[in-house]
Amino acid sequence: MTHYSLLIGSSGGGIAATSFVELTSGSSTFSVPTGYNAIHIQYAVGAGGGAMRGADYDKAGGESAGAGGGSGAFISDKIFSVTAGETITYAVGAGGARGTGVYSGSAGDGTDTTLSGSTTGAIFTLSGGGGSSCANGGVQGPVRDNTAGTAGSATINGTAITSGIFSDSDNSIKNVTSNTSGPTTTFNDSGDVAVGNISGDSGQGPGNCNGDNCRINGNDGADSYDGNILGGAGGSSVGAGTAGTAGTRGSGGGGGAAQVNSGSTQGAAGGDGEIKYRFLQVI
Repeated sequence: MTHYSLLIGSSGGGIAATSFVELTSGSSTFSVPTGYNAIHIQYAVGAGGGAMRGADYDKAGGESAGAGGGSGAFISDKIFSVTAGETITYAVGAGGARGTGVYSGSAGDGTDTTLSGSTTGAIFTLSGGGGSSCANGGVQGPVRDNTAGTAGSATINGTAITSGIFSDSDNSIKNVTSNTSGPTTTFNDSGDVAVGNISGDSGQGPGNCNGDNCRINGNDGADSYDGNILGGAGGSSVGAGTAGTAGTRGSGGGGGAAQVNSGSTQGAAGGDGEIKYRFLQVI
């Protein structure tokens, strides 16, 4: 067990936790305040991958739906050791763009969400989800090959604090394991999340339906935060149809539908990454 030699206040738990700060875009720096030795990441996630549009054909014997984008890797209620006064550098991932190619092409990958300290070094890298893609199609056939977006992966370099007490913002004394307010409601949680969705083989390969003028809905984007934040919805092939919807909070974008009244519909972008943090003095 790691021991922390700190001045304990009259409450018995040191100085109170700082307020939470949420970062939703860009990259910059901030400093660890005097007296604090830990950063509580309530949540953080890499950005989600974008999704492809649907595709119609003249004489291919099938139609194609866009596969969903993958989701970014995540952290939920993880606490890392840091050094008072050091500079923390962060980058929040941006969601991958939707893919515009009809018979071949790739949607954009989500970019990484990262945190590092000038003294501590690398703390974590949460890679973004991959964009879905398609290849080898043509207006008169063959139907295209569809590939779902890949899952992001979590690389944890920092020293996780899993025991000890701290003074919360209301000056109550709590065990660090009481921090379960993140999206997965589990202390010290992180993971690699999910690949995008793609429909099963209907005689023409994954993501395609069988028969000229068959209708097929777009595929949903991958959920983020271990299934707690839904991915973007796939587009509908009913009537005039709808496009896929964008992912949120690191989830994947939804794919477009095929053979609707106005032609195939577009896929959507992946959700941006995020970080929400506060500083603690862990005893």
